Amino acid sequence: MDAEHRNAPHIAVVRAHSTPSRSIRGREHNTAVCGFMPARIIPQPGWRTIRGMGRGTAVVTGASSGIGAATARRLAQEGYEVVAAARRRDRLDALAADVPGIRPVTLDVTDPTSVAAMAADLDDIAVLVNNAGGAIGVEPIENANPDDWQNMFETNVLGVLRVTQALLPALERGAGGHVVITGSIAGRVVYEGGGGYTAAKHGAAALVETLRLELNGRPVRVSEIAPGMVHTEEFSLVRLRGDQAAADRVYEGVDEPLTADDIADCIAYVVTRPAHVNIDLLVVKPIAQAAAHKVARR
Repeated sequence: MDAEHRNAPHIAVVRAHSTPSRSIRGREHNTAVCGFMPARIIPQPGWRTIRGMGRGTAVVTGASSGIGAATARRLAQEGYEVVAAARRRDRLDALAADVPGIRPVTLDVTDPTSVAAMAADLDDIAVLVNNAGGAIGVEPIENANPDDWQNMFETNVLGVLRVTQALLPALERGAGGHVVITGSIAGRVVYEGGGGYTAAKHGAAALVETLRLELNGRPVRVSEIAPGMVHTEEFSLVRLRGDQAAADRVYEGVDEPLTADDIADCIAYVVTRPAHVNIDLLVVKPIAQAAAHKVARR
């Protein structure tokens, strides 16, 4: 590192072999989950530029709320031109109006026609964040509704498959791309009342691990972010079929569950590593959660 960069405050510049140098911009404070330092972006030789943005295009599905919306915001701050995709266009429009560098696109990952329409408008993509998904119900297997399981499989697994297949050609263009899947610790364990969700997330984990093998030797990185307990406005509310009191009890007494911004921070960390670095799996839980079934409560 030269003297100017070495002495400058709050700057982190990563260099790796022949890959373009990258400046890593973190949060505005020192509590970033994935270790970012507060920093400002310094343009470096070799950066790919698309329509004035420093890092290229990032597509984020499920971007209308929660982790998806937080990730769209964070990647825009990191210098990506962000395509924020989801079904609820009104929320996307509000997000785009609030954050420069975000373009809203209506997308239903369960509809092949919708996925194809989005893909037709994208030529060169740096990052795809497959975030659309969710859980429905906590019934035991003997009482579970197969329609709920089908819906979870459609969004968490087949939605990832459709979008990834449609965008892989664009991800391989230019300097190469990065596929990120928002998984869950539910993709690696099972628990009572979670049969459908854990089955879907195990399916998503199998998809991402297989994709990593199949794309070996091609210029596309593949990563899974597997969060534990994340307190967002909708995840538990949807899972518990609109019962706000029951949703609140999920997080009751837990000191600082993870937030959507924490997971966005992890995603930003993973995608801004040097091009030769592939983080296959990042598991992140709040300190209060040792396992899916073991959570410290006050």
